[in-house]
Amino acid sequence: MRITILFGGSNRERLVSVASAQALHQALPEADLWFWDIEDKVHVVQSKQLLEHARPFEDEFKPGTVGIPLAQALDQAKAEDRVLLLSLHGGSAENGELQVMCEARGVPFTGSGSASSHLAFDKIAAKRFAALGGVTPPVGIALENIDEAFAEYGRLIAKPARDGSSYGLIFVNARQDLVAVRNAARHEDYVIEPYIAGIEATCGVLERTDGSIIALPPIEIIPGEGNFDYAAKYLLKSTQEICPGRFTAEVTAALKTQAMLAHRAMSCTGYSRSDFIVSEKGLVYLETNTLPGLTKSSLYPKALKAEGIAFADFLRDLIVLAVRQVRK
Repeated sequence: MRITILFGGSNRERLVSVASAQALHQALPEADLWFWDIEDKVHVVQSKQLLEHARPFEDEFKPGTVGIPLAQALDQAKAEDRVLLLSLHGGSAENGELQVMCEARGVPFTGSGSASSHLAFDKIAAKRFAALGGVTPPVGIALENIDEAFAEYGRLIAKPARDGSSYGLIFVNARQDLVAVRNAARHEDYVIEPYIAGIEATCGVLERTDGSIIALPPIEIIPGEGNFDYAAKYLLKSTQEICPGRFTAEVTAALKTQAMLAHRAMSCTGYSRSDFIVSEKGLVYLETNTLPGLTKSSLYPKALKAEGIAFADFLRDLIVLAVRQVRK
């Protein structure tokens, strides 16, 4: 099958997607490149165009070619016997919509299927399923109770219910921040939770071609400016991501177990990465990413390296799993 890296997308995380695609293409230079733009058109891209795009986290990628509608591109992928290596994050790329379009056509793609992607992307539903699967999420707070919750907890955090956590984060440290949450919630659903002090941690899960599933070494995150938002993740050099994290053996084992439980609770396929807070009262689950970042500086590739797994081998195994899944 023809390996095709699909990157871009119509949502706010398309910049990260381009950086991931650069890393994927360097690992698999034989792969074709398709760019999905904000108007839902797909463009054939040359290697030089992608690799010479110097500031992917800050500048929009412009293919400079005429594209075709996404649905037409997926029809073409089926006709040309392509397997899509998804270098995508957020929005309809991660919420299951793209996946169901591929499934309807029998086009193999890497990562979780449409149902799992949709579930994990909805933070409210994901928290409930994670809890049923044995993972501990934070308490949810209704918008109408935000004043009382702020008085009780002193600090809150609010984030879009269906979007990547790099965008739209609101840290409620003072009463005026409550206004910002109410204003944001007029335009999209928000998850509101008590702010939980502790160490930020993330743990990847990987399915192997032999059917086994493993948890990768957990990563300890120390944000450069105190909050792990878009700037801290991708722009600030002061952010520290320590892999393996400096956790006790007991906490490391718990992170791995909880990440595996979340992966299974969401019925993920291929790979996932779950985020936690290591608090004084134990682990608190935040969310599961079904298409985590794969840039050179991303967390998941760091964990693969610590586990001794070559990035190109990881990608080839994902492709094998994708093809196997569609042939079941």
